[in-house]
Amino acid sequence: MPWHVLPDYDTYERARTEFEWALPETFNPAVDCLRKHESPGPSDRVALLDAATGERFTYRDIDDASGRLANALAARGVEPGDRVGVVAPQRPETPIAHMACWKLGAVTVPLTTLFGQDALAYRLDDAEARAVVFDPSVRAALAAASTECPALETAVALDEHPLFAGEHDRGDATEPLDCDVLAYDRVVADHDPEYAPYESTPATDSAIMYTSGSTGPPKGVRHRHAVWLGRAAAAHTFFDGGLGANAVCWTPADWAWGSALGGLLLGTWHYGGTVVAAPMAGFDPSAAFDVLDRFGVTHALIPPTALRMLMSETPPADLALETVASAGEPLTPEILDWAAEALDDVAIDEYYGQTELNLVVANAARWFDVRPGSMGKALPGYDLAVLDPETREELPPGELGELAVRPHDERVFFAEYWNRPEATAAKRHDGWYLTDDLVTRDADGYVWFESRADDVIITAGYRVGPLEVEQVLLDHPAVEQVGVVGVPDDTRGERIKAFVELVPGATGDDDLREELQQRARERLAAYEYPREVAFVADLPKTSSGKIRRVDLRDREQTE
Repeated sequence: MPWHVLPDYDTYERARTEFEWALPETFNPAVDCLRKHESPGPSDRVALLDAATGERFTYRDIDDASGRLANALAARGVEPGDRVGVVAPQRPETPIAHMACWKLGAVTVPLTTLFGQDALAYRLDDAEARAVVFDPSVRAALAAASTECPALETAVALDEHPLFAGEHDRGDATEPLDCDVLAYDRVVADHDPEYAPYESTPATDSAIMYTSGSTGPPKGVRHRHAVWLGRAAAAHTFFDGGLGANAVCWTPADWAWGSALGGLLLGTWHYGGTVVAAPMAGFDPSAAFDVLDRFGVTHALIPPTALRMLMSETPPADLALETVASAGEPLTPEILDWAAEALDDVAIDEYYGQTELNLVVANAARWFDVRPGSMGKALPGYDLAVLDPETREELPPGELGELAVRPHDERVFFAEYWNRPEATAAKRHDGWYLTDDLVTRDADGYVWFESRADDVIITAGYRVGPLEVEQVLLDHPAVEQVGVVGVPDDTRGERIKAFVELVPGATGDDDLREELQQRARERLAAYEYPREVAFVADLPKTSSGKIRRVDLRDREQTE
């Protein structure tokens, strides 16, 4: 039985006053997610359903496969504390890779298969990754990236999954990497499944997850094992206490996203439920309803953009769906009204978190009424404050300020920005963690998102830093300067727009526009390319020459 089942409290007030983290002295996510469900208990309990192949993986299957991979990585010299990239989509081997790394004490670096060579090279090199487990769909991009990653010694190539054959390929799928490459199927066949897990604690390094890089290059966020306990507890809360042996959970989101990996996948396994692996290269509402219906999904994590797309379809009758969680951008009343009518009053619980922090604010329909547009209330285990951005003084209810969060146990938050002590120090103030998000909080404790203090763009639920997009466009010889902002979009929340100032003699035509967009598609993530490119005579700048993105956003709103 988990030691911190938040929804066991019958009221929100009791949970806020009585809950304590009470983290264990020793903790390894691989043991927590796998072995505690084997003994005592049935070893044939299903941990994962692969929608593409129909295969069912028990907790014992995942345990055995991750043990084999752990032995293989150890044989290649991967040691406790070493970083290992995981560049793979929703497929069984993705969580197997994470479990293998945690068994041997290594630190995982989750990366989306949507990344191109520049994005992969920066992150793998910055993390000094010694090994990487990758899907063949990204082999060409990873091959180019590997030449810029001197610490990389070993790559484990997954076999081709039928759902991803040919997906996202950016070149020759057999292109050699600048390191040794092992075949995953050979690895699991040649190594023993038994591996004694590394004796770790809640404070042991677990993962480095990268921010979107809004005010500079993406930063690596160093997390400890305790972060997964925080995300599991939050997921159990915003799924209204429904996680357990009978839960069947699914998200269309990439498992490299913190909420999908830590909240849905690891949270479900923490409580002994079943995860459905059924990813989508592009969200298809008809296919999503088919997954929900065919596999009897009881709990789903679906971003607001996808929910808006689902509204165009008629849902199947008699879905098993009990709760939907959503985050990434505010939910509209229209979505909640649609769910009440079309999904037979299925609760949609919005929540809020950050890569650095955890999932710290949420709606929980079993505890209190959901107020449309609100992110909910502070989850037990955290204190919230709304601070004046200038004075850092706490503001009264109703006033706009920066959201600050204080955990009751520091270990459930990030340890630091990887190799960036100044950035880490700037994130903290007098015991509070600063979010750069501007909010109000009403007298009843509900938190209302207003805007971002930084320039992060949230498009289709993804957080995109403008600087990384700008740098790719600036590498084009026709581009003199560029500013990237988010502009309102009815479907995606925001879409990325690039304002481009050209070098003398260059012509801003449709051919160049398409060339710049394709450049971003190839070198960054598919969701990061600018859907609009506007050629301008000059860009608004500060006295020091920095692009004033706020002026670009204002210009867009007045046109």
